[in-house]
Amino acid sequence: MTASTPTSAAPKFCQGIRYFAETLPGFDQYGGEAAIAPQQTAISSPSDPAAVYQTLLAADALRYLTLHVTSSKASGHPGGFASIADTIAALVMLGHKHLITEVGHHAPGFYSNVFLDQSLEDMGIATVEQMCDRFRETHGLLGHLSGQIPGLLNPAGPLGQGQHFAMAGAKLHPGTLFPVTIGDGGLGEPYVISSIAHFNTAYPDVTNFLPILVWNGYSQEHHSMVSTKSNEEMVAYWRGNGFANVILVDAKDYDDANQPGAYVDSTAFSLEKRLAFTKAVLEATDEAAKAALGGTLTVLIIKQLKGAGVHKRGAQSHNLYPGDTAEKDYIASALKTRALTPAAWELVRTNYGRAGGGPAAKTVATEFELACPDLGELPLNEFPMGDKQVATTAMGHLVVAVGKKDPAFVVTNADGNAASGINNINQGLKIVHPTQDDTYFQGPKGQVYEPLSEDACAGLAAAQALFGARSLWCSYESFVINGLPIWQTVTQAMAELRRPTPATVTLFTAGALEQGRNGWTHQRPEVENYFAGMMRNGNVFPLFPIDANSIQVCYDWALTQKNKGITITASKSPLPIRTTLAQTRQSLETGVIELQATPGEKTVVFAVLGDMTLIPVLAAAETLAEAGIGSRVVSVVSPRRLYRPTDVAWEACSASDGQFLSDGDFAQVFGGDALIAVTGGSSAMLEPVMLRSNLPRDMFAWQRGDTAASAAAVMALNGLTAENFVSRAKTLLG
Repeated sequence: MTASTPTSAAPKFCQGIRYFAETLPGFDQYGGEAAIAPQQTAISSPSDPAAVYQTLLAADALRYLTLHVTSSKASGHPGGFASIADTIAALVMLGHKHLITEVGHHAPGFYSNVFLDQSLEDMGIATVEQMCDRFRETHGLLGHLSGQIPGLLNPAGPLGQGQHFAMAGAKLHPGTLFPVTIGDGGLGEPYVISSIAHFNTAYPDVTNFLPILVWNGYSQEHHSMVSTKSNEEMVAYWRGNGFANVILVDAKDYDDANQPGAYVDSTAFSLEKRLAFTKAVLEATDEAAKAALGGTLTVLIIKQLKGAGVHKRGAQSHNLYPGDTAEKDYIASALKTRALTPAAWELVRTNYGRAGGGPAAKTVATEFELACPDLGELPLNEFPMGDKQVATTAMGHLVVAVGKKDPAFVVTNADGNAASGINNINQGLKIVHPTQDDTYFQGPKGQVYEPLSEDACAGLAAAQALFGARSLWCSYESFVINGLPIWQTVTQAMAELRRPTPATVTLFTAGALEQGRNGWTHQRPEVENYFAGMMRNGNVFPLFPIDANSIQVCYDWALTQKNKGITITASKSPLPIRTTLAQTRQSLETGVIELQATPGEKTVVFAVLGDMTLIPVLAAAETLAEAGIGSRVVSVVSPRRLYRPTDVAWEACSASDGQFLSDGDFAQVFGGDALIAVTGGSSAMLEPVMLRSNLPRDMFAWQRGDTAASAAAVMALNGLTAENFVSRAKTLLG
């Protein structure tokens, strides 16, 4: 029986709930006192009948709220979370609140979870009505998880990412369980299992993360690709990938409603069988948690039909469409079926408030700034002008110094530090590897993490930075594309984050111009488009140091920054020292360094991005001088500083940085009779210069890769030659 209007006995937080049950079977027997006793943080036993019953109530509360909040906007995704609600409730009742998900579509369920423990009150959401009002609204509860929601540990959007956050959390917080739900649709991503396997090989003692497979038979719009596997095949799959402990709970084993197919809905069982299934989930979750915390790589698999207990089943339950409001008959019917009594709501809220020691927003590790060791003054080495040095090697010297002072610091690279001129990092910090071999600078206690997957490289580095520790992701510029989705996810989360955390820093070797013999497979600087677009986000700073002095200052600066994404792009070839340390320090404030000014009747300004690209530009300046034409060569080190404040969403960033080159200073730096912008990468990176200049102007940029004998030949193939610069300058000058 349900009542369609709230009763006077309903707790205040229930304001907005449409349907309440008049009675609940079993409540008188098992609902008299909260299963989590006062001053306790978890139930006393997963086999306690009262704890089992109250976990079932919590699961139904989660299902009700998930469907209620999504139907309030006729938008969002209730079905996937509904099939794992029992396990989320079990985790909370067992005191585990460091909950992570790979599945962004489970967001409304995770919001419901932190609403029940009062975490959302930190953002002014104290009632169900307020939660509905702010669901999928600006400054509210985003459609997918973000970094600004109290009590939630990680962002979630693209599939195949959540395990990185769980592994980083486990590495940084021994003794704390980091469960991560992984959808069986997401299991089709190749990164999930491979990244866990490499992590476990590198850090075999860090097992306090717990993958939880949401095996519900469906992905977003059809059956999942693993839906045809038998239980035995699924267990064998995980065991074959290194999981010593595979625990599977199949709802089908408890079905007394004669449901067809391999995937069934536990909410359709009799109360007796529902309790039996809930007990099995509780006991399995407790067993899995203890095994993971006890040093055994463990996975928990929950097999239950997608959409269990909500408005539809299977892929049709995945999301709501326009018109799918609480007035729709199938939604109203589902809400009435899942309705709790006011006393049951109060009981669930009491358990949730006590679980884990209080609201997740007040207790989980990511709600606090992680203490990082003081690095002191780094050993910067100022090379003399004209000396030839490898920039990446100079930075590697500083990276080693950071690792020596910060044991949690990790460098990630897809097995290519030596090829990038930073073998000194391997030598100083050692590759983490189970085989001790000094020839290759590797051993079990290393700080250089080397999976062959760029996703795994970016994943651990970015997740560790988001969770409060220092890291560095190194790669060839050409290969980073597979790691960029999680790096983008993390930098966006950092922009929204409510606490300071170290910037996520990368070093990308500009192999495009240096890898001529390898051809276009190693020449993909168009990846800079990615960072150029992200600059407008407000907290993304691509840096292009000029030489070995410049790169040291860039990295030193990056280590002091909070809540930013900072990419450093540099060559691995020995190049002339053209700047002092002081010049780059200034350029990080203004964006630029004026390298050279040559007088003449008219002045051509070269805005140059990169280090090797300076070679043909300086040659062009010399040729122009012979013709009586003046020039000014300006190196763009931090293009983000060259935007206008209104071009960038910097004010919305939690650690806002509103420093931009003023109009007056821009006119002084880039003033002249003509402007030529030059980059060996994407033209988009110099957009701010082209936007603000009113001079006759043109752009030389990367076009495509090809096989060539030298960097000069690669540049020539793309039109980046002194002859072309001179010709274009003369044309612009008329």
